[in-house]
Amino acid sequence: MAASSSRDHGAGGCRSNIPQYEDATSERNTQVFHVASFGAAWRGALHPQDLSLHQAASEDQDAAVAEEFSCPPEFVSELKAVCSIDALKSPGKEDTEEIPEDTSLLTLTIRKKALERREETVIVDRACRQETFLYEMESHAIGKRPNDPVNLVKEGELVLTLNIFYPVIFQKHKTHKPYQTMLVLGSQYLTEVRDSISCVSDLQIGGEFSSHPDQAPEYISKDLYKSAFFYFEGIFYNDMRYPECRNLSRLIHRDDCLDRSLYPLLIKKHWLWTKKCFVCKTYTARWVTNDDSLAPQDPSFFCDVCFQMLHYDADGNKLGEFLAYPYVDPGIFN
Repeated sequence: MAASSSRDHGAGGCRSNIPQYEDATSERNTQVFHVASFGAAWRGALHPQDLSLHQAASEDQDAAVAEEFSCPPEFVSELKAVCSIDALKSPGKEDTEEIPEDTSLLTLTIRKKALERREETVIVDRACRQETFLYEMESHAIGKRPNDPVNLVKEGELVLTLNIFYPVIFQKHKTHKPYQTMLVLGSQYLTEVRDSISCVSDLQIGGEFSSHPDQAPEYISKDLYKSAFFYFEGIFYNDMRYPECRNLSRLIHRDDCLDRSLYPLLIKKHWLWTKKCFVCKTYTARWVTNDDSLAPQDPSFFCDVCFQMLHYDADGNKLGEFLAYPYVDPGIFN
């Protein structure tokens, strides 16, 4: 992969070594570019202070602001006081839940109407849960530094945003609804990316266990099927770390759909609704049955307790006719 280049005609002068890899106006994902060349180009264009991961001293920051605005140091001190976060706080302690009747702020007016609607009807705020989930995913590692200095990310390291999509999805959502989004360091291996991808199929348990549900094996599909590959720009990258791995690139066609210790860092993932037990409708399903003479629909999903109480007597003998399979709900990744 080769990086294309762009030319900067601004005040900074001509820069032909900066790769042009992204068109923010039309595409969510970048164009093809060479990661090493891209990183080298930016490291050559930026100053050491731009690449430094150490926080600049307060005096240095004040001097830089004074130079930027061509003003005396006394003005910088006054500017810091006026623009401080503390200046945004109210002088007295106010009840944030109490909205004044004569408010002229549009945001407070909208919030007041929303609170009034909640008092009149029972609302399950699912959107709020999802927004909270997304916010926590995006912010849980911001500014975090490792306890072990060995895991400190090096200065000038590239951070790539990697979108992972469903293998089958509607065409209109193909490039706009990633299943997961993670931050990956440019120096990391593809094996680290592969191990960080969550897939519910990796946790499935194969087999039918209606006669002996307590004897379901503890191993999962990921333990049995370790083969995997990435397909980038017409090239297959097979995971061959284990002796039992197979070269899967021969089995797929190119037209088919395809702190340092914290990386690859997952920052976004698709919200998946959990499937509740068919009986209690409270707990997440752990079993799925087919051809179940005791259930009105096929397939039917049950939690552990309801599955045992409905399908087995006090001595553990099977009641009725049915096929039972352990079920791993995709919502566990929430």
